[in-house]
Amino acid sequence: MAVRLPRPHRDDVRIAAAGLFGGIFLYVVGLGTRPADEPIVLWSDSRALLIPLVVMTGCELLRRTMPRTALLVGTVALVADLFTRGSLATVVMFTDLVYAAVLYGPPASARRIPWITGLLTVAGTIAPVAIWRRPEALLIGAGVGIVSLAPAATGWIVRNHRDAAEAARLRAEQTALLAEMDRTQAVTAERARMARELHDMVANHLSAIAIHSTAALSLDDPDTSKQALGVIRENSVEGLAEMRRLIGILRDSSGDTEAVAAPTLDGLGALVDQARANGLDVDLDCTHTALPAPVELAAYRIVQECLTNALKHASPGRVTVALAQRDHSLDVRVTSPYGGARDDGPRAPGSGAGLIGMRERVALLHGTFEAGPVGDPASADGKTWTVRATLPITEGETE
Repeated sequence: MAVRLPRPHRDDVRIAAAGLFGGIFLYVVGLGTRPADEPIVLWSDSRALLIPLVVMTGCELLRRTMPRTALLVGTVALVADLFTRGSLATVVMFTDLVYAAVLYGPPASARRIPWITGLLTVAGTIAPVAIWRRPEALLIGAGVGIVSLAPAATGWIVRNHRDAAEAARLRAEQTALLAEMDRTQAVTAERARMARELHDMVANHLSAIAIHSTAALSLDDPDTSKQALGVIRENSVEGLAEMRRLIGILRDSSGDTEAVAAPTLDGLGALVDQARANGLDVDLDCTHTALPAPVELAAYRIVQECLTNALKHASPGRVTVALAQRDHSLDVRVTSPYGGARDDGPRAPGSGAGLIGMRERVALLHGTFEAGPVGDPASADGKTWTVRATLPITEGETE
């Protein structure tokens, strides 16, 4: 089975053709590197130099695809050229093979070849001087260095620059990829945050509107309908105002407008009053000192969402809201009747986004969150729906 050689690169074909034609031209004009009567010349026939020239040309075709093999065969061809009248084209092509072996060869070969050529240069300098005791013998070492060490060192320098450029390109691609990942994560996190804010700001008002509008439609009582319409109008106006504030923040990209103040625990009283106006029986117990703004915002939104869920789903009975500050945490606990249907009006449907939003808020502060029915013999139905969140307070953040 015949061995199939790799297809040479087109630049290698051009280099090989230039070397071959240059060597033929030197042969035609009769130029060689040594005279025919020099003792080292074993084949004085001028045509003998064509054999190393053709072999070196073939090696040039493999300088990029098989650099080590090309260098080994080229070295044999160069040694054979020493025993002929010699061709400058053969020597020049050999220097290119040394350069290509360092540049395109495996890393191990690229590291060894400069050391080998350096040792050959030292040996080619010391040995002739020690043997012939003549200063002219130094020219042999200089020739060996020019033919072997110089192209090897050049190839090593070019390879280092190429590897450094490739490493810089890879780092730039990785940096761009990481930046894109960070941008995507930031956009996703911002969208989730805005979704939580939008839900918490509007869900309470829309739930009250849905419940009271259904009551107004189902009850044939002018006083009840008028009261329900008043609650609907109040909640719709407040909901629209909060929507406008949120949309204004999203649309404003100049940064000139002042930031809207985030809700704090001082506003829980107004929030509870609004829930009472919507028909809930709410009992508030809030004990705390100055807290970090993120903790206050999370606690406020949790209570707001719990009151909204109680308005939509809770059975008749009292809703209790308790906030207690511990040594390094704020404990939020909201309970509402669970297990029976409301008999004083319809309930609005829920999507479950409120529990998800509360859980996300607590997770962002590295706290704990629990929500679900809890047995309570003192309640009418034997169970209450309890939401409990523990929000850590980092030391040094309180005022």
